[in-house]
Amino acid sequence: MTPTPASGTVADAQKNNWLDRHAPEWLKPYGRLARWDRPIGFWLLFWPCAWGIGLAAIASPQAGFGWWAAVLMFLGSILMRGAGCTFNDIVDRDIDMQVARTRSRPIPSGQISAREAVYFLIAQALLASAILFQFNRFTVWAGVASLVLVAIYPFMKRVTWWPQAFLGLAFSYGALVGWSSQTGGLSWAPVLLYAGTILWVIGYDTVYALQDIEDDVLVGVKSTARLFGANVKPAVAVLYTGAFLLWNAAAVLAGGGWLFAVLSLPAAAILAWQLWTLDKDVPENPKQRFDSNHYIGLILTLALLAAWVW
Repeated sequence: MTPTPASGTVADAQKNNWLDRHAPEWLKPYGRLARWDRPIGFWLLFWPCAWGIGLAAIASPQAGFGWWAAVLMFLGSILMRGAGCTFNDIVDRDIDMQVARTRSRPIPSGQISAREAVYFLIAQALLASAILFQFNRFTVWAGVASLVLVAIYPFMKRVTWWPQAFLGLAFSYGALVGWSSQTGGLSWAPVLLYAGTILWVIGYDTVYALQDIEDDVLVGVKSTARLFGANVKPAVAVLYTGAFLLWNAAAVLAGGGWLFAVLSLPAAAILAWQLWTLDKDVPENPKQRFDSNHYIGLILTLALLAAWVW
């Protein structure tokens, strides 16, 4: 069994991250529980929100891009990602003890009790609710409905080979609320955006899950990484291709032209690079490919903004 680092740091967190360097000691375990030391998660939760807002701007150029909504959703993404991770770690604390990468997390390592984690979960959820209630009624109810997906996700790895699909349903939800925050409803364009983003999330979380595949076999945890096995590269290629096509279909349906299609090509290149260079047997390789999805979010957001301005 790999011992917990003496400093209390988490095994898969970046060394010398801002939380470990600057946060007061009493706050560090809670920040680690919410993954503040690994910001990639809240960025991946936020980007679909930005895409939904950008797509709405293309559909209604005169209304413009909802900058304030984007700021609120960015803050909400930090809180909801933290709440989701906290809930996930409460549910998975017994499993996390058996996986090398996760046994140094705050609950299994004893830095925080399950009861303290519940209190922290409630605090994050209340703050996120205060942000959600700044939006229109449709968006509020849509946000509340998403909690069902957040609640069931941690249990899916026990009952299905497709837990990444449930993560996709939850993590892609911002595409819908981003659009509805500007329009007060939904249409086919954000639905296609949502569908494409689900495929993207399944793909990148399959890549991420390659890090744990040996421990998952021993513990009995299911994942698409285990399901796809030796065919993981072609399977993720299909998911990424479907995501890219659906994103472009959503842009066309919203009234976007050729500019988005051209400016989104670097995102396709990064997705192709991920698969071309993916090697689960090289330490850090899957995580580095996973982390590069942050740039997918940034590129598509800029492409949507350019298509709106154009």
